[in-house]
Amino acid sequence: MEEILGRIKECVIVGKINASTPFPPHMKGMPGAYDYAKEALEEGVAPSEVMNKALVPAMDEVGQRFTENKIFVPQMLLSAKAMNAAMALLKPYFNSGEVKRKGTVIIGTILGDLHDIGKNLCGMMIEGAGWEVIDLGVDVSSDKFISALQEHPDAVIGMSALLTTTMTNMAPAIQAIKGYSPQTKVMVGGAPLSREFAVSIGADAYGKDPQESVKWLDSLVS
Repeated sequence: MEEILGRIKECVIVGKINASTPFPPHMKGMPGAYDYAKEALEEGVAPSEVMNKALVPAMDEVGQRFTENKIFVPQMLLSAKAMNAAMALLKPYFNSGEVKRKGTVIIGTILGDLHDIGKNLCGMMIEGAGWEVIDLGVDVSSDKFISALQEHPDAVIGMSALLTTTMTNMAPAIQAIKGYSPQTKVMVGGAPLSREFAVSIGADAYGKDPQESVKWLDSLVS
């Protein structure tokens, strides 16, 4: 079991999705994260083991390498795709309750902003860390955040902005969310933001990068 879990983890780290994908070149034609995850489940490895002993530590390693500038966005996206390929096989077990999530995170780019690369990357990392992610997309109003919160009352909200002209929309959105649900935690992130700005608008946390975002979220359930 440890061997196949190790293979899944390595495939995610290097971004090997499945046998048909050509990247990385030295693994062309070899099985990827999807293939090994499928094999593991067929051999009776518990879905929770695949999640907690392969996918979660793999994405933790990827996030650490990204933080240390050892890999960059393209490599990180490939790792996230490999993780998602394996994760697709686990979806039925999440739905049945056999595999438990740490919690739910509602993410979205703030009203007026159509940028989503950073949000998507962060969402993939958060999902890879064992959380359920509800992605509202871009140009998300406070009403949309609150509507999603009504469906997932225990969720944490992650809000992003890439433009200085749209980051100003975060404060009223947070006020509306806190007005509806004072206990809801809100994390903000994006290139023009800072920790000081996050504090000034009433956010509970500032996600400087995906790795830091995951660490803060995990601290809520540790």
